[in-house]
Amino acid sequence: MAPDDKNRATAAAILPLVGGAANVGSVVHCMTRLRLGLHDRTLVDEDALKALPAVMGVVDDDTYQIVLGPGTVARVTPEFEKLVEEERAAAPAATPAPAVDGRATAAGTETAAGSAPVSAEELAAQGAEIRAARKAKNATPFKLFLRKIANIFVPLIPALIGCGIIAGLNGLLINLEWLPAVTPALAAIASGFMALIAVFVGYNTAKEFGGTPILGGAVAAIIVYAGVANIDAFGQTLSPGQGGVLGALAAAALAVYVEKWCRRWVPEALDVLVTPTLTVLISGLVTIFGLMFVAGEVSSGIGTFADWLLSHGGAGAGLLLGGFFLPLVMLGLHQALIPIHTTLIEGQGYTVLLPILAMAGAGQVGAAVAVYLRLPRNESIRRTIKSSLPAGLLGVGEPLIYGVSLPLGRPFITACVGGAFGGGFVGLFNQLGDAVGSTAIGPSGWALFPLLDGSKGLGTTVAIYAGGLIVGYVVGFAATYFFGFSKDLLAEFNVSQEPAATPVPATATAATAAPTAGTPATAPAVDPEGPAPTEPKKPVGV
Repeated sequence: MAPDDKNRATAAAILPLVGGAANVGSVVHCMTRLRLGLHDRTLVDEDALKALPAVMGVVDDDTYQIVLGPGTVARVTPEFEKLVEEERAAAPAATPAPAVDGRATAAGTETAAGSAPVSAEELAAQGAEIRAARKAKNATPFKLFLRKIANIFVPLIPALIGCGIIAGLNGLLINLEWLPAVTPALAAIASGFMALIAVFVGYNTAKEFGGTPILGGAVAAIIVYAGVANIDAFGQTLSPGQGGVLGALAAAALAVYVEKWCRRWVPEALDVLVTPTLTVLISGLVTIFGLMFVAGEVSSGIGTFADWLLSHGGAGAGLLLGGFFLPLVMLGLHQALIPIHTTLIEGQGYTVLLPILAMAGAGQVGAAVAVYLRLPRNESIRRTIKSSLPAGLLGVGEPLIYGVSLPLGRPFITACVGGAFGGGFVGLFNQLGDAVGSTAIGPSGWALFPLLDGSKGLGTTVAIYAGGLIVGYVVGFAATYFFGFSKDLLAEFNVSQEPAATPVPATATAATAAPTAGTPATAPAVDPEGPAPTEPKKPVGV
């Protein structure tokens, strides 16, 4: 099958399982996930979605997210959008079919869940409940604000990755003294986006906060304009780029506030002239004579603190960052790190925090392997782990987190222990002077290797990061294998999920046997009340 046909087939398989085109409100994608805004999530057939070969997992958050993996998602999303438009054009009046008993159905029927005592499906259901509870808990004003901040930077990740890989390739060529005529061109290609990243941040900020995007970009462009070098503020001469992405974010947010104020008070006849002029003028003056200096000091402070933390705290800081990153994700607080990563990349060329935080995923992988070996009879959970491990190795951890470790409880904690030790390993080398960083944000696990950069050369940087992953795998595995299961948990989960053969009652065997001479054949006794009721199934315990 041609690649385009394969991607279209994947999109065509997903669309009916999310309720059809009429149920799709928005379609976007990030590095690994197709993010859908759905009108009615009860129409989603999640089990069937997870069963699709191309789907690595699903995450039910502010958008419904289908994990397809890097590369695949960028190819499937356009095909999915085309199918949505085609279906809407063919049936513009179509509306989503009503859900039956609160669940999506296919062809008007609903498949009953299996009766296995503890299966991967039940673990996934527990994971869904945990996600729903986390989503409700995270719907606070502060966390919703952090989500908006994340939405500003997530669309920039593909450019950060592309430019980061080109910068790494260029550095390798320079070190090897190869292609000297080409390296200046590669440097320009790699640096062009970073030189103007403030403009893109301003554009996305205005868009996210309900303003006119181009006005946000126009105000943020002041920060990178070379002419600001002729302006004095707070007793010092400004420099182009001072304040960076934090200044751009603040400037564009101010522009949105000014624009909305103007929309309320400026007469409609003058709005098209007055509103954009006042928005750019007022926001621009505040940016030049206030925000650039303040944001510049904050950006410098972030870089200085990160350097101090890892040079003095080293292993201890890495231990805490690697161990508590996944709980931060569960609380929705990890999104506050995105502008910090971007600020470090803008100021130092790489973020020293991301390789340490990536160790959390290594702990999850090690823990999953231990669960696989500790539950040899539970074929259902073992199948889930086998299908999710490749994604976990590439840094896509949700299928393992929500499908295995988190519903089980204790293995999630032991996985965090593995992440802590991996982070401590990388942090120790930072303390010894071997800084390990990433030139972009987004990828993790093995997918981060092409983006690594550091203070002691590419070979040393790659070796330290690989060592951290190995430590995370080994400690996550050992902690889970030896301490991740209580006796009760093992007794409950280490049970075969395959249907057992139904034994033939002895009376039935006797009835079907040929009667001996002189002995009349008798039929088995039948209870007039029917078969005895079975005991209710014990709920899954964590």
